[in-house]
Amino acid sequence: MDWKVTAMYFSATGTTKKIIVGIAEKLSENINGERKVTIQDFTLPDSRQEPKQFTANDIVVFGVPVYAGRVPNVLLKYLNSVAGNGALAIAVTVYGNRNYDDALIELTDILQANGFTVIAGGAFIGEHSFSKTLAKNRPDDQDMAIVKEFAHQLKVKLIDQNSVEPVEVSGNRPYRYYYIPKNEQGEPVDIRKVTPKTNDRCTNCGLCTRLCPMGSIDSEEASKMKGICIKCGACVKSCPVNAKYYDDKNYIRHKEELEIDFSHRREPELFI
Repeated sequence: MDWKVTAMYFSATGTTKKIIVGIAEKLSENINGERKVTIQDFTLPDSRQEPKQFTANDIVVFGVPVYAGRVPNVLLKYLNSVAGNGALAIAVTVYGNRNYDDALIELTDILQANGFTVIAGGAFIGEHSFSKTLAKNRPDDQDMAIVKEFAHQLKVKLIDQNSVEPVEVSGNRPYRYYYIPKNEQGEPVDIRKVTPKTNDRCTNCGLCTRLCPMGSIDSEEASKMKGICIKCGACVKSCPVNAKYYDDKNYIRHKEELEIDFSHRREPELFI
């Protein structure tokens, strides 16, 4: 069977994109003999306006980042508008070296409920959105070697074993609540409304405005927020003059705690 392979992802800083496109291209090469992949990037607000439909001839490598151990809740409305119509899917989550908790099983359940048959899953690691040191520069060469092996195992399942059986992935039902940081006294703190600040280095180039996946940075003045911040890291990490930063004490403490407590390298987990 000649499958159409699609790489579909939300990727504010490019880590999820690298993994999803890597899997999709190698899978297409393995099963179709060529790296012919359709890209469906739903990172920016305009890309989430129209629902997407697939068919039984499609294989979709579907990827989202992990936010607080779950699928980002700001994406749920869009994700539930994507119709599988019998398509096959590979569910992939990308997390910042702490834990993917119940994000992978949640994504798998969403896809299954929307008419996909999820034949495989993977939890990969990317540089943490809060940090430039936690899982720095991941996915790296070692991760991408696992991407290639994953695509090979998918080919074995689809071609050599001729199997499209649904996969079981790690996680809990009901899902655990979102991971909540704590202060020095061990009390939960809420950083959801924390937004980035802008220093006087800003040239108002507009790059952060164009990259914000929520469309929340004012196009006329980059220091102004007109919507929510999901702490994706796009504006902070992409700014060419390092003008974007966070100064909330609870956010900074949480970031530093993550960098210390979860510095040990975690490896991708595959489910086929």
